[in-house]
Amino acid sequence: MKRGLAKKLASEGGLASVAGKHFENVDGSGDAFSGSHGIMTSISGEYNALGKLVVDVQQERPDFDDPDAMAVAMDSRKRWSAFLDEATGYNAKQRGDKAKEFAKKASKAKSGISQARHFMGMANNLSDEVKAQAEEYITTIENLLEAGDNTKAESTAKKLSNLLES
Repeated sequence: MKRGLAKKLASEGGLASVAGKHFENVDGSGDAFSGSHGIMTSISGEYNALGKLVVDVQQERPDFDDPDAMAVAMDSRKRWSAFLDEATGYNAKQRGDKAKEFAKKASKAKSGISQARHFMGMANNLSDEVKAQAEEYITTIENLLEAGDNTKAESTAKKLSNLLES
């Protein structure tokens, strides 16, 4: 979600208000909602503690031979995209770039763990203190990855690398 957007949306009724502009049967308030629209039979969403939009959508498959069903499907798709644009502050391309960046950070953090374990297995001159601190960093990185905080995981992996280089 774009920086500063949370405050702006909160002053306008939060995520539930945004969802109400795009979907039907919206229940909720503030930063959590549930609703539906067209082929999307169930939509729920909220901003998590990291400020990321988390959504769950259940949808039915349209009848591709029925022009009316296809019109409903296209309308649902347009509304979904417009909702995501407004709820995140990013367009579709920017959201895709952010998702790639997010995955890349996780990959770098995992690679940092792998490299550290390999290095520690081969090094003869590491003190027990350095090994213990490295294991603490590894545990922290794994916990951050599990919590979905790839940015902190990547920066902690850099600290791990610096520790072992010195």
